[in-house]
Amino acid sequence: MFKKIVIGLFTAILAASPAFAGERKGTVTFEFSLKAPADAKEVRLWVPYPQSDINQQITDVNVAGNFTSKRVGKEAKNGVMALYAEWKGPMAERKLTYSFTASRKELLTKDFPKTEGPVPTEMKPYLDLSRLGKSEKRVKEIAADITTGKTTVLAKARSVYDWVVENMRRDPNVKGCGLGEIDRLLVEKGGKCADIHSVFTALARASGVPTREIYGIRLHKEKEGDITKFQHCWAEFFLPGYGWVAVDPADVLKFKLEKNPTPEELKAKAEYFFGAVDENRVELSMGDHVVLDPAPKAGELLYFMYPHAEADGKPLGEDLYGFNMGYKITFKEL
Repeated sequence: MFKKIVIGLFTAILAASPAFAGERKGTVTFEFSLKAPADAKEVRLWVPYPQSDINQQITDVNVAGNFTSKRVGKEAKNGVMALYAEWKGPMAERKLTYSFTASRKELLTKDFPKTEGPVPTEMKPYLDLSRLGKSEKRVKEIAADITTGKTTVLAKARSVYDWVVENMRRDPNVKGCGLGEIDRLLVEKGGKCADIHSVFTALARASGVPTREIYGIRLHKEKEGDITKFQHCWAEFFLPGYGWVAVDPADVLKFKLEKNPTPEELKAKAEYFFGAVDENRVELSMGDHVVLDPAPKAGELLYFMYPHAEADGKPLGEDLYGFNMGYKITFKEL
C-alpha cells in the first residue's frame, strides 16, 4: 500500500510539472559606451539582471569597465533585479561590458487538470486593476462580454486569449515594444508585444484570472548576431491546482503579419502559444511600473527590459528604449 501511495504521489508531481523540448544555450553580452556629457558629475546605469529558474539557467556572469562602483539591486514589489553602475566625476568615456551565459528551455504547460480549486488569496496582486484608472470600467465591460458563460479560470483565460488573437493585430510601426496604452489599444487594436499583453493582462484580470507580464529578450535564430532590438514580452496566468501557464498571443499575431499563414497554420500557432513559449528567449524581469534599487531620478519605469541611464539626474536616450544612449547587445551560441 505504501509503495502504491509513493508511486501515485510521484506520478502526480510529474503530471503537474512543465514539459520541455527545445533548448538553447549561449552568451548574451551588453556593451556600453554611454553618450553622456564628459563634464557630468554623476552618471548612473541600470541593466536587467536575469535570474535562474525552472525555465532558464544563468551562469558565468562577468562585468568589466571603468565605472567607479557597481552592485546588484533588487526591486521590492516583483523582485526585479538590476546591475547598477555609477561613474563619479567628469570622464571622457564611460564604458561597461556585462555578459552572462543563458541556458533556456522551451516551456510547455499544457497538461491542465480537469478540475480547479479556488484562486489562492496570494494571487490578489495579479488581479489588481488599479493602474487602469478611467479605463477600468470599460475593460470590465469588454471582459464580461468575452467570458459570458465561462465559469472556470482556464475557460476564461482561453476566451480572452482567443479574443486578443482574433481582434488585435501587430503594428510594425510602433516603436520598441509599445507603451501599453489601454485606451488607445481598445480602439485601434494594434501594437507590439507590450501593448498586446497589456490588453491580455487587463482583460484576464478583469475576468478574475490572475495574470502577470514577463519581459525578456529574444535569442538570435542564427548562432550569433546583434540582438539590441530583440526585446520581447509575454504573459502568464495562474491556474488553481496547476500553477503558472505561459501564453504569447503577440507571437501569434507576429506570425500572422509576417508569414501570411493559412487558417490551419494560424490555428496551429495559436494553439501552441496557449500554454507554451519557445526556447529562443531569456526572461529579464517581471511586472510593470518598476521602481529599481537604487531608484532612478526618473522614478518608476513602465517596465524593465531596456537599460536605463541618467547623467546628473537626467535620463540618457530620448525615450523608454534608450537606443541612442550608447549600447549594443549581442548573442553567441555555445
